[in-house]
Amino acid sequence: MRQWARTFAAGLRGRQVNRVLVPLGKRRADRGGRRTRFAVGGVLLGLLLGCGSPPTLTPLPPDGIVLAFGNSLTIGTGAKPDESYPSEFSRLIGREVINAGVPGEVTAGGLRRLPGLLDSMAPDLVILCHGGNDILKKLDLAVAEANIREMVALIRASGAQVVMLGVPRPGIFLSAAEYYSRIADDLGIPFDGDVVADLLGDNQYKSDAIHPNAAGYARLAKAVEALLVGAGAI
Repeated sequence: MRQWARTFAAGLRGRQVNRVLVPLGKRRADRGGRRTRFAVGGVLLGLLLGCGSPPTLTPLPPDGIVLAFGNSLTIGTGAKPDESYPSEFSRLIGREVINAGVPGEVTAGGLRRLPGLLDSMAPDLVILCHGGNDILKKLDLAVAEANIREMVALIRASGAQVVMLGVPRPGIFLSAAEYYSRIADDLGIPFDGDVVADLLGDNQYKSDAIHPNAAGYARLAKAVEALLVGAGAI
């Protein structure tokens, strides 16, 4: 019988991961093989990038675990818990998606929180959507960029793959902060810098100025699915 893990408490100041049950025993037993597989995939990725091809990923196994890591956009502020984009995305791809969003978190907090999640959840792939609160709080974006780069390094060192979503700066014409595309280009990360900005620029898809509503999160989930299909992960 598969061993099911209890809900994992994580995050700063007693915050908790919103997740479904995870077969930790099986995942830990498979971790070494997965790391080898993804390391080989990383070599192939480097060769593809050297030829000017877009970033690609190793196909996600049918029982693969996805970790959605971020803040309020990930937890689903503005909609019901089962209407968050990780919940919608899990239904779309038929795989477990762990919602590891912490509202209000800045990248410094995320960087401290991430290693424990990677170790305990052993994800195959991480969807990284972070940095919006650094922008809103007018923190040093050079520091935010460095923190996100370190998050990517930690994710890859754990044996997981990573994709990234960009968060826009406030303004009349919304677009993702410039550092997201710079990180994606430098590190070869499949990246969508448009979807969050598009949703927050359309009243029918947002619950307030900085959060989607249920319809918006459903569209976000479909955009993530398209990103992974385009990268060859699903």
